[in-house]
Amino acid sequence: MANLNRIVIWSLALALIGGGYWHMTQQPSAATALMAQDATTPAAPAPAAEPASPPQETGFIDILLSGGIVGNLIMLLLLALSLTAAYLVFEHAMAIRHKELSPPGVGDEVRDLLVAGNVKEAEKVCHANPSFLSFVLLSGIAELDSGWSGVEKALEDSVAEQSARLFRKIEYLSVIGNIAPMVGLLGTVTGMIFAFQQVASTQGAAGAADLAEGIYQALVTTVGGLLVAIPSLGAFAVFRNWVDELVAECAYEAQQVFTPLKRRRRQAAAAQGRS
Repeated sequence: MANLNRIVIWSLALALIGGGYWHMTQQPSAATALMAQDATTPAAPAPAAEPASPPQETGFIDILLSGGIVGNLIMLLLLALSLTAAYLVFEHAMAIRHKELSPPGVGDEVRDLLVAGNVKEAEKVCHANPSFLSFVLLSGIAELDSGWSGVEKALEDSVAEQSARLFRKIEYLSVIGNIAPMVGLLGTVTGMIFAFQQVASTQGAAGAADLAEGIYQALVTTVGGLLVAIPSLGAFAVFRNWVDELVAECAYEAQQVFTPLKRRRRQAAAAQGRS
């Protein structure tokens, strides 16, 4: 299933990339056709107003694809990061849920079996419902012979281990959120270098308009990096809060499963002390 998801994502990425390059190749041909028509027709007042029209027709996609080869490569990398972030958000939204981490009824069933003394059956229930809670309960059941202190220590260790595993999964969103602005800044710095190199190569003949065009094209990659980073960091913060809340709930539920055994052992110890 994971391989199928990766194939779908990269197929979509290739389709978007191909569409972008097709758009880039089509735009110059249209502009060339307009220039040819203007060259063959006599001068008239109407064509004088046409040079102002291209800036008005420049869309957001045209601006994104106006950064040249380096800028387009940076944008493709940002596109790959955005698709990866979208995949991670969808996966975490499906996996980090209460019914996934703590299946309904498992805690109550395991508690009843432990109270009845059916330890083997309780282990079978946990193995049949693999989840965060089941792993924690299995760790506690394995230390029943060590007394309550051993059970409590096993519960704490297993909760810490499973919570760390969840945090490692969502950490990739934070990595993408921190890398994307740096990638965009790399494209901007590269574009600025090319823009000033053009001014230097023309010995100052390039005007302010040419320099401004190079600068705004270079800044496009920074915008792209921020568009990827902001949602990624926002999603990371949301999932981090989810993990904190769900881990606390699972830890409390695991404690409640073993509470009857703790009370029973205390009562048995008190009875032995009186006798």
